[in-house]
Amino acid sequence: MRRAHRDSDPGDDVALYIHWPYCARICPYCDFNVVRERGRAEEQTGLAAAILSDLEAQAVLTGPRRLASIFFGGGTPSLMDPVAVAAVIARAKALFPPRGEIEISLEANPTDAEAGRFDTLAAAGVNRLSMGVQALDDAALKFLGRNHSADEARRAVAVAARAFDRLSIDLIYARPDQTVEGWTAELTEALDMGFEHVSPYQLTIEPTTAFGRAVARGSWTPPGEDLAAALYEVTQTVLEGAGFDAYEVSNHGRGVAARSAHNLHVWRGGDYLGLGPGAHGRLTLKGARTATVAHRGIADYVAGVAAGTPWRDHETLNPRAAAEERVLLGLRTVEGVALEYLAVLDRSVTAGPLAGLIADGFLTMAAGRVVATAAGRPVLDGVLRALLV
Repeated sequence: MRRAHRDSDPGDDVALYIHWPYCARICPYCDFNVVRERGRAEEQTGLAAAILSDLEAQAVLTGPRRLASIFFGGGTPSLMDPVAVAAVIARAKALFPPRGEIEISLEANPTDAEAGRFDTLAAAGVNRLSMGVQALDDAALKFLGRNHSADEARRAVAVAARAFDRLSIDLIYARPDQTVEGWTAELTEALDMGFEHVSPYQLTIEPTTAFGRAVARGSWTPPGEDLAAALYEVTQTVLEGAGFDAYEVSNHGRGVAARSAHNLHVWRGGDYLGLGPGAHGRLTLKGARTATVAHRGIADYVAGVAAGTPWRDHETLNPRAAAEERVLLGLRTVEGVALEYLAVLDRSVTAGPLAGLIADGFLTMAAGRVVATAAGRPVLDGVLRALLV
């Protein structure tokens, strides 16, 4: 499947994000809402049923809409029963009739066991696979706590390329003891694997994770800022040289058609339902932008759905909060953000922090939109702090 490039306005279409929290193993860098899968078969059946019920209830709240995309994330949704995956897809299309063929993405790990399920997941309706390869070096994979080898990753990508027209992989860089030369060779090898989209992420140390605790103890030290910056730059150079456009800070597609329709919908400020434990959503309800967060615990979520209260929290965003969110997301992309949202925040191109960031070459103006420059993208967190705080 290939999807035509859409205008930057997501309109009234609604997307779905489904959070499947189960993993065969918890990675030491992960701070997502995940649990070990083992011994939870009955619980998983109950959760799948609750997600369908939640979908039905939220469809009543939103009213008639068109379906923009579906994204199964986690966790490891490739461990989800394909029958349950198919049921969610079918019900979503019935509740929100799509305008045509839509992107339906699912995250997977490249183990031999999961690769054996790819054909079944494709038959269930998934047409885009996002695979957590993370590295093509066995020592690095062991350090990252992954339960696959580099050879398994290569085999799984080959299997996925036969099952899915659209394939994306994740890679992690700025690992301890990583060199620019080594990362260049690893990235170059990866480019021969046949995917259309890659998400290279700099290893982030979150204090609540196993890695965060290890770094706090002094067990190991992440690369310094200069090396991390050099690894970022070589990532851009190698991928751009291979025809992958950096359409977002951590996402590169081989041409416009390879870009993730679901992620673009979110970054453009489109509405999306968050389904599953801890899932976040953004909905326009009674004309107001509303942020939703589902109960984080699996049992709490299932019970909340049954009681008609699946959300742990929901908040109606005032115009300034909604505009700030659009700026935070939009500046991550090559599309940037419309100047009107910065005007809501009292930011002007003639004075103040926006004018200063433009003058310093971190931001630029193009067709009524503010866009991060090549100099601004590597330091975007700092740019956003200077712009918004």
